[in-house]
Amino acid sequence: MTAFLQLDLPALIGASFAALSCALVGNFLVLTRRAMVSDALSHVMLPGVLAAFMLTGTTAVVAMLAGGVGAALVAVGLVSFLIRTAKVEPSAALGVVFTTLFAAGVLAMEQSGIARTAFDVHHVITGNLEALVWPTATGIGSLFSLSELAEMPRALGRLAAILLLVAAIVALAQKELALVAFDPDFARASGLPVGALDLLLLVATALASVAAFESVGVVLAVAMIVCPPATARLFTQTLPAQIRLSCALALLSVFLGYAVATLGPQALGYDIALNAAGMIGAVSGLMFGAAVMYRSRTLARLSGRETLSLSS
Repeated sequence: MTAFLQLDLPALIGASFAALSCALVGNFLVLTRRAMVSDALSHVMLPGVLAAFMLTGTTAVVAMLAGGVGAALVAVGLVSFLIRTAKVEPSAALGVVFTTLFAAGVLAMEQSGIARTAFDVHHVITGNLEALVWPTATGIGSLFSLSELAEMPRALGRLAAILLLVAAIVALAQKELALVAFDPDFARASGLPVGALDLLLLVATALASVAAFESVGVVLAVAMIVCPPATARLFTQTLPAQIRLSCALALLSVFLGYAVATLGPQALGYDIALNAAGMIGAVSGLMFGAAVMYRSRTLARLSGRETLSLSS
């Protein structure tokens, strides 16, 4: 039990907080067919997050968010300039800007020496959940000791703060964001500030992506933004039900993926562990694939029954 509290519990908590943040905003990105915006945004934010870290020397939520959102806005401006002024094809403009900014971020990381800290390329992409440890935990009693709880990784506090901010944004603007997602023309005609709501969703997505950089990586952020909401969309008819199911699927992916990463190799006789964040992302993708197969078979059976009933 002590080993679980020291090594596994902080990683599970951190991954759960990040997965829930990503799943919440992912529901609206999936509905608006902008799910891959999360992939682009998570790469574009790298130079902004690095700049904020170099200027402030801290990974506080406010600094990271300011850097990430600032980089995202710069990227949007560059894409708009290339499309409108240089007459570059939109998809080409997106590809050029996003890959260039990510490459600039990697170059800055290496040249500045930040790559020798928690912000190395490997950790940015696949995360470093294994570094979230609680060495002072001695047993179940540690969960009820304020002094020992205070020794838990600081990243968990940042992840919790981001989850609360994202949840607050979704709770307060759920109806407006849903209307923009389902019928943006009607929302605009109704007087809703569609542009401001899009910016709010961008900020929420940036928050969820910022949560990934230090601890869980870009891979987990993108997987959790896309896979649980897309899977929940296949089985629900209302947005509240979709949000609840997507959060449940995100948590299930975390626990199953972490278990496979840590216990799977040992069960096969190998004294190693797989990357936890990468395995969590893989499990979420497999769950989506299984859901698609189940859905398609169900629809095929229903279609066959309807054909039989019509012929009879």
